[in-house]
Amino acid sequence: MSDYDYDLFVIGAGSGGTRAARVSAAYGAKVAVAEEYRVGGTCVIRGCVPKKLLVYGAHFAEDLRDAAAFGWDVPPQCDFSWVRLRDNVLAEVDRINAAYTSTLTNHGVEIIGERAVVTGPHSVRLASGREVTAERILIAVGATPAVPSCSGAEHGITSNEVFHIDAIPKRVLIAGAGYIANEFAGVFHQFGAHVTLINRTDVILRGYDESIRDRLLQISMTKGIEFRFHAEFEGIEKGDDGCLTVKMSNHEPLTVDMVLFATGRVPNTAGLGLDSAGVTLDAKGAVQVNDQAQSSCPSIYAVGDVTNRVQLTPVAIREGQAFADRTYGGKDVMLDYENIPAAVFSHPPMAGVGMTEGEAKGKLGSVKVYLSDFRPMKNVLAGRNERALYKMICDDVTGRIVGLHMIGPDAPEILQAAAIAVKAGLTKDQFDQTVALHPTMAEELVLMK
Repeated sequence: MSDYDYDLFVIGAGSGGTRAARVSAAYGAKVAVAEEYRVGGTCVIRGCVPKKLLVYGAHFAEDLRDAAAFGWDVPPQCDFSWVRLRDNVLAEVDRINAAYTSTLTNHGVEIIGERAVVTGPHSVRLASGREVTAERILIAVGATPAVPSCSGAEHGITSNEVFHIDAIPKRVLIAGAGYIANEFAGVFHQFGAHVTLINRTDVILRGYDESIRDRLLQISMTKGIEFRFHAEFEGIEKGDDGCLTVKMSNHEPLTVDMVLFATGRVPNTAGLGLDSAGVTLDAKGAVQVNDQAQSSCPSIYAVGDVTNRVQLTPVAIREGQAFADRTYGGKDVMLDYENIPAAVFSHPPMAGVGMTEGEAKGKLGSVKVYLSDFRPMKNVLAGRNERALYKMICDDVTGRIVGLHMIGPDAPEILQAAAIAVKAGLTKDQFDQTVALHPTMAEELVLMK
């Protein structure tokens, strides 16, 4: 008999936590998972899934405008119901939440619908006051939106609340320039709002290849999305009419109907009691872990966004799987963080894997860059001037592809397959030897000169 109530106690039922809990239980461990809100975490409840569904909905705005060139008679003014889309999206979230819950239950995982805090290396206290013990504790509480510390910040909303608004505002100010900011900028613009994106620097999507992010900026501005750079919040005032006046540095005040904070996400460790077990956090509050997801307290582990390594859902899932395989499956599994593909579901979307051109030059010295700057066939017939850009970065000595970046229709779908080739270390010559699949946008990958 174990000296503990559970072999594994997981705090947080998001992507990483549910995978770790389910697989550990399948290996025979006695597992419980505590979740204070809903099973599924950020990705399912308030992130990737509902956001991508909104992106799909927003794309219809352009598709309907383009349809006439393809022979369809579409009324000049099509009615759009935000409430219908919102409710359908939330219903899908409910369905996936139920599926996640059933999966855990079917694998014998005990789900505790309460907040849990750590009280020691092997102990956890639930919101009800009950204290339980576990041989190992896994922290998988994710991250939470950062909110600027300025007067009137309470008048803004974050990506947590945006899926529940009652109507599409006429004027939206989005703070930030990362993937969340640019994705919602595209969504709200397509739904008819005037969007202003403000950022404290003059760089959007830091970390992505410069050529690709510059193309998105150019296209976004052409569509009418406004950008204000070197702008920091100085305050938000709410008028009697409900409108919000935002004061910012280096720019005139701006009056809008909604302010959306998309200024990054911070690890959700506040008030979690990790200090009681001697768990070391970094300056941003992230749990510091070794290559086996183990914290400074040997019995406490962490996976996913709470570690602030790579804040991507598939990474959290892989980390949760690897933890369970190592700990309860007897498998020597280590995660490889090289060449992780990433996408921004902007309008148009962008995606990339491997090193940017700047990173490759800094690391390899001599690189060769191939470009394909083209107008997708669909855009040509529709009379849309928007151009796609594909970029391949190769080691000049070996020809190995070290980076692949693109912006254009379906870029994330195309990159997923191409990322396998980059991960496998294939060369430009091997791409050239592959016969093109015509007519497709993806064929540009094997035709670049």
